[in-house]
Amino acid sequence: MTAPAPGTAPGRPTVLLATCREMADLDGEGRAVLAALADLGVEARPAVWDDADVDWASADLVVVRSTWDYVPRRAELLAWAERVAAVAELANPPELLRWSTDKAYLEDLRAAGLPVVPSVLLAPGEGDDHPFTDREHVVKPAVSAGSKDTLRLRPDEADRSRAHVRAVHGSGRVALVQPYVEGVDVHGETAVVLVEGEVLHAVRKGPLLRPSGDPVEGLFAPEEITPREPSDAELDVARRALDVVVSRTGGVPLYARVDLLPSPDGPLLLELELAEPSLFLDVAPGAPEAFAAAVLTRLAPPGEAGRRS
Repeated sequence: MTAPAPGTAPGRPTVLLATCREMADLDGEGRAVLAALADLGVEARPAVWDDADVDWASADLVVVRSTWDYVPRRAELLAWAERVAAVAELANPPELLRWSTDKAYLEDLRAAGLPVVPSVLLAPGEGDDHPFTDREHVVKPAVSAGSKDTLRLRPDEADRSRAHVRAVHGSGRVALVQPYVEGVDVHGETAVVLVEGEVLHAVRKGPLLRPSGDPVEGLFAPEEITPREPSDAELDVARRALDVVVSRTGGVPLYARVDLLPSPDGPLLLELELAEPSLFLDVAPGAPEAFAAAVLTRLAPPGEAGRRS
């Protein structure tokens, strides 16, 4: 390992929170984690993931957090993750970043028996037709974040729907089409946050997509977030989704977020976020401290931290 970066206290473990240039100083959640880590005696600071001057090898652990500008450069982010993982521990690791940044993983979850929102993937060259034009539906890229390039469309907007599929194809990406789950308009989404395999807390995410709205500008769409007590059924789906991850990698990820929608037949899994999700730590009292404690566990000597991924 190279010499500690300037300002690093000798003998203190060093953690870098990977972020993007537009969030170089992190968001409120990230800053709360920095403070909680400092209270535990950890030297923690943000680092822009594509900054060539960052010495990733100087860190005892690199935690991927707000790398939200990666979407048009996914291959670059994955190559960065491989380089970092070669010189430092990276959470979550490259194989999980690769798998979870392409929503084709929904097919893997469906094959494993999870109740997933019905989805159709259309690759470039496969045309723009899909079976959901007769109902309200959502069209987005399979590689996307923050609701970017995502449209909620009515049945009378079939032409606009197909045009958006073509636009996604024109960017070289696969299009993902799903029926709009109407229950979200009242119930909202439930996001279950797990840290080291255990449920930390859950939040309600208010309805985000406006009917016939325009694509999101900026890094992400603003969200209405409030604490929520998840149902037993929602917790069951979240834990089953994490079991699939563990079965794939043999280890428990540092963090995961499972986004669920309501349906008459029970919760439907919309997304399993393992790359750079907001964990809404600033919504739940004690959550930044709990996350920091989990990070500290990752810094423990091998054999003392349990299964890792």
